[in-house]
Amino acid sequence: MKSTIEQSFKNLKTYCEKENFKGYDPFDGLNSKLFQSIPFINKNGFFQLAWIQFFKRSPINFRKLVGINKEYNPKGLGLFLLGYSKLYQLNNSKENKNRITFLADTLLKLQTKGYSGACWGYNFDWKARAFFLPKKTPTVVATSFIAEAFIEAYEITKNEQYLQTAISAAQFILKDLNRTYDNNGDFSFSYSPLDKTQVFNASLLGAKLLALVYNYTKDRSLLTEAKKAVNYVCNRQNKNGSWAYGTLPFHQWIDSFHTGYNLESIYIYQKYTKDFDYNEHINKGKDYYLKNFFTKEGIPKYYNNKIYPIDVHAPAQLIVTLYKLDSLNNNRKLVDQVLHWTINVMQSLNGHFYYQKRKYFTNKISYMRWSQAWMFYAFSYYLNSNK
Repeated sequence: MKSTIEQSFKNLKTYCEKENFKGYDPFDGLNSKLFQSIPFINKNGFFQLAWIQFFKRSPINFRKLVGINKEYNPKGLGLFLLGYSKLYQLNNSKENKNRITFLADTLLKLQTKGYSGACWGYNFDWKARAFFLPKKTPTVVATSFIAEAFIEAYEITKNEQYLQTAISAAQFILKDLNRTYDNNGDFSFSYSPLDKTQVFNASLLGAKLLALVYNYTKDRSLLTEAKKAVNYVCNRQNKNGSWAYGTLPFHQWIDSFHTGYNLESIYIYQKYTKDFDYNEHINKGKDYYLKNFFTKEGIPKYYNNKIYPIDVHAPAQLIVTLYKLDSLNNNRKLVDQVLHWTINVMQSLNGHFYYQKRKYFTNKISYMRWSQAWMFYAFSYYLNSNK
């Protein structure tokens, strides 16, 4: 079993390095040169959303046909940077260190300028039901993952620029994101500077980054704001331990990997602040997570109430969540079962992982950020847990 996992990771690593970490994304439809050339249609929100959803849902990859190129996605590079940093802890080879430097330096160049601190967005225009974000608009999600990766890179290289970049990112969280307050004075960070939505996992990722930066700066004002954001989300946890995605009427689904984000973020907040007020929330949430998103056959579910679609993001986040909750070894049987199912069913012969398996077909398109970077990141934590 161990050899199967190690070979799977080797195949994935070879694939990603061969592609130089560039690739397509489920949501990159608006990068289409064809779509951009159509007047009026290319600015219409309905057609933007429909175009993105077509490419996201189609099992046939039409991207070359409509002029969508493989590109760097900053969040994907951040996940690879986290992964190589974890691999370096297993093997402090020159090759791993060179990859860390390459990824970190590339991310420095891909920063979005004009905000209060270091920040990153995606390499495509993104139309969702709740908002439209032009290419490179920074988000709390992308920024939090990338800033965490810079902290890990700093610990290995001692390159002070990497640490200062992560510290700077906290200012983006504090000063550029919108806030929605409740009657208790707690609040939710917005997803980006351009919207005012309350997406629970996104706000918690912002709080997590503030806690990680506090570990270096000891600036207690970071904790004051982080705690308000954690309070806001924990006060909206359902009685059974679950969370909806957010507060909007069409954000009421409950899914696997965003639940994992929530648990990871609250746990790390507690770890670095020594504020353990949320243990019950974590325990209830973890219990719900483990009981509702993974079948006895090891199938990782996207949603709490149905099997399909099965998304490769879910098994990846399981490994990361349990590792960061210091619970992976206690749940090794489940993790191994899920990981082997994913390798057997969701990995191609050339090493890349498929996007989604649906009831009647499998979407085998390779997405560098969504699928490959996440599985690479997850494998790095899994292998580290065995040392």
